[in-house]
Amino acid sequence: MTAFHPVPTDSRQIVLASRPEGEPVPENFRLVSSKLPPLADGQILLQTIWLSLDPYMRGRMSTAKSYSPPVELGSVMVGGAVSRVIASRNSAFAPGEIVQGRTGWQSHPISDGTGLVKVDPALGPISTAVGVLGMPGMTAYVGLKNIGQPKPGETLVVAAASGAVGSLVGQIARLQGCRVVGIAGGAEKVAYVRDTLGFDVALDHRAPDFPAQLAAACPKGVDIYWENVGGAVWDAVFPLLNDFARVPVCGLIAHYSEAQYGDGAPPPGPDRSVKLMRAVLAKRLTLRGFVVSDFAVQQPDFLREVSTWLREGRITYKEDIVTGLEKAPEAFIGLLKGRNFGKLLVKVSEEG
Repeated sequence: MTAFHPVPTDSRQIVLASRPEGEPVPENFRLVSSKLPPLADGQILLQTIWLSLDPYMRGRMSTAKSYSPPVELGSVMVGGAVSRVIASRNSAFAPGEIVQGRTGWQSHPISDGTGLVKVDPALGPISTAVGVLGMPGMTAYVGLKNIGQPKPGETLVVAAASGAVGSLVGQIARLQGCRVVGIAGGAEKVAYVRDTLGFDVALDHRAPDFPAQLAAACPKGVDIYWENVGGAVWDAVFPLLNDFARVPVCGLIAHYSEAQYGDGAPPPGPDRSVKLMRAVLAKRLTLRGFVVSDFAVQQPDFLREVSTWLREGRITYKEDIVTGLEKAPEAFIGLLKGRNFGKLLVKVSEEG
């Protein structure tokens, strides 16, 4: 076995202690420490540097049927991370190399190398491997390219426009010649979307007259609506959709913690499905849900194009960093409430 420096004996882990009823609370998580076993042939020991926190993780805390299995009680919370190889008994990975993979909320995961991808620091800071050059960035790229299909002169509206996915959706759409309207929460995020990201219009969904503001910002209607949120934002966008509008459904963060989400029971209130389906038919709308792995074959195109735009200064990104693995549960709970500003990362250890 080859090692990068003295091999640790323990790994700190955040495990799922209980399943949330509604919004997650700190008691749903537990910080534990476990002894690291000796590496077997083919295994590598990693040290997590950057842990990514993302809204989809709320779904993994539930037993509701979804596109991926839930986290088992007592198991490490799922999540993508950038890590350093500390020790290796796998010829494909050498100590000191930087890798990215779904290694979860833990300080020192052991892997057989499955699913790990080596990170090229020449493309950008290694934290971007779980941000603008990682899963969130690729989600924006493939969803917009394949479902949104932007054309010059069209109007695109994106929810959660200051976040890791939404910010890139709007920037790419601008590069494709679209007029972009970004929706965010709070004056600071709205100013960032307008002044730093360069969107044509930025609106605060918390404004009491938000639907009227959105209608005024889209005098020619909406050709593409990037759905990250659901809820009241969807209600405001829906009447504005043009014929043949496309709606990539990436997330529904407003509903993730509802008691009814995923259990088959409709939310309280009137049944609006008939109105929706009538519009889908009459306007010939395209509403398509997706996950990034649906378009995994396009990753080389994504890395080539987005890393080029990043180097040329044609796109930018923002990171919201908390330090310490133990801070992950609190930060994640805040993420679901919209408290983060930019791509939310946990700095688990130093890069050097």
